[in-house]
Amino acid sequence: MPDDFLIFGSPQIGEEEIAEVEACLRSGWLGTGPRVARFERDFAAYKGVSPQQAAAVNSCTAALQVSMIAADLDPGAEVITTPLTFCATVNSIIHAGLTPVLADVDPVTQCISPAAIEAAITPRTQAIVPVHFAGRPCEMDEIMRIADKHGLIVIEDCAHAIETEYKGRKVGTFGDFGCFSFYVTKNVVTGEGGMIVGRSEEHIARAKVLALHGMSKDAWHRFGDKGYKHYQVVECGFKFNMMDLQAALGLHQLARVEDNWKRRQRIWRFYEKQLRSTDLALPNDTDDSDRHGYHLFTVLVDEVSAGISRDGFVEAMNKHGVGTGVHYRSIPEHPYYQQHFGWTPKRWPIAMDIGRKTVSLPLSPSLDEGELSRVITAINSTLAG
Repeated sequence: MPDDFLIFGSPQIGEEEIAEVEACLRSGWLGTGPRVARFERDFAAYKGVSPQQAAAVNSCTAALQVSMIAADLDPGAEVITTPLTFCATVNSIIHAGLTPVLADVDPVTQCISPAAIEAAITPRTQAIVPVHFAGRPCEMDEIMRIADKHGLIVIEDCAHAIETEYKGRKVGTFGDFGCFSFYVTKNVVTGEGGMIVGRSEEHIARAKVLALHGMSKDAWHRFGDKGYKHYQVVECGFKFNMMDLQAALGLHQLARVEDNWKRRQRIWRFYEKQLRSTDLALPNDTDDSDRHGYHLFTVLVDEVSAGISRDGFVEAMNKHGVGTGVHYRSIPEHPYYQQHFGWTPKRWPIAMDIGRKTVSLPLSPSLDEGELSRVITAINSTLAG
């Protein structure tokens, strides 16, 4: 592997983040505290909701699980989601004591198909978890129509979609809950971290309690300068809270999110132009009324047309010093779900086909022009054999 290996999803960390982290360390307040509260306010403002409608947690996985519990779904109720997602989407359903049900994706958008959702609904269905895949919005008008028709809760998985909009409206604000990720490869980075945005302030208040051991609201204030305050444990909660040390990164990442989005857009268009004449299948365009989050630039490697398998492509790119990703092998490809639910990939053929061909190219605002040229050279060399 070359010494200058191009890491997939390398974050852009600026001097502002470094200074804020140092200030946090020097403050002595590393855990949940004032920086988390400020990050919640800033994120709420970015999403156009009130500060009482946002709750910071330590991952998007935690956000999903807490949202399902806060929604008061019946134990064992069915929750419909996509097979083309990270395992955390399905695992959070299981950990919330619910039953995952898969509905196949649309081959053009690679997001969950509304028609497949409707076909999967049974009397036991109580929620839908649409995933805005790669930064492209799901068909939220149709999904919300289905949810309203059947009285279902909607929990949007927005791990890829901080900047994404559907018909001019920010995703995460359509359903009852929107869950966001600040993992190290995401468009806003806190190392590990997540956020819940909720339609109901009561739901968010409960989510905050659930995320901090079930302790009464704002229990972190007990260590503040206004004197010790006793707390009450009102739920059997979790250790899912975000730390100020994480929020210190997020504050400045979020402040640059629009500038970084523009840089991602330029990289996206560069890839489209450079790869148009290759045998790779490129991402389809979004509707003019939508805004893509440009989180993942995914290409499909068809062994027949490209002359190389997906795994062979990934391995060759690695040898050329360029890291890539696979987002994702479909959920039923994994042995756990086969053994526990009897799922087989062929039951969801579109997700299976995409999952066996997809490759994600480096897409970070930290990439310079020379690094982007290296990516294209590596691709051309790989396809040339």
